[in-house]
Amino acid sequence: MSKTASQFGLELLARLPIDPRVTELADQGKIEEFTSDWLNQAVDVWTKKGGNKMKIAVASEHDMVTGHFGHCLNFNIYEAEGEEISKSGSIDNPGHRPGFLPVFLNDLGVNVVISGGMGAGAVDLFNEKGIEVILGAQGPAREVAQQYLLGMLASTGSICHEHQHHDGCEPGSHQGCGQ
Repeated sequence: MSKTASQFGLELLARLPIDPRVTELADQGKIEEFTSDWLNQAVDVWTKKGGNKMKIAVASEHDMVTGHFGHCLNFNIYEAEGEEISKSGSIDNPGHRPGFLPVFLNDLGVNVVISGGMGAGAVDLFNEKGIEVILGAQGPAREVAQQYLLGMLASTGSICHEHQHHDGCEPGSHQGCGQ
């Protein structure tokens, strides 16, 4: 495996042993009885190699969280290691077209999207890509990202049900939003 990884310029995150007990128990329909600490060891190695890195995109109006994801001016992107932001930047919103932004942010490697509000279709698309969506956020984008990393930010589920309300999806507003 390490030879293949180096051949393609990839980082080897873990090695898992071949354990004949897995096959035996699976053949007997008793795989849930399998116990071993090698999986925990692999997770520990992964974490030490940077497995706790993530990328957070905050839908923003400059440095403040925006009320509606699709109509934001920019996305503040924060790279984090553990509970600390290690790198930050901003990219302009490339445009609001149905289904485009979830693909765009996924291609950037984003793991979490934070916004004041978002349409249900976009939430579904992010969820399909394994990207966590936090809604109902407000305030300075960097502070909100830091709150998320510290486990202090929970989604309020601010789903927007209408697309024609551009300014009506602010936190606390009930026009067009499922709050």
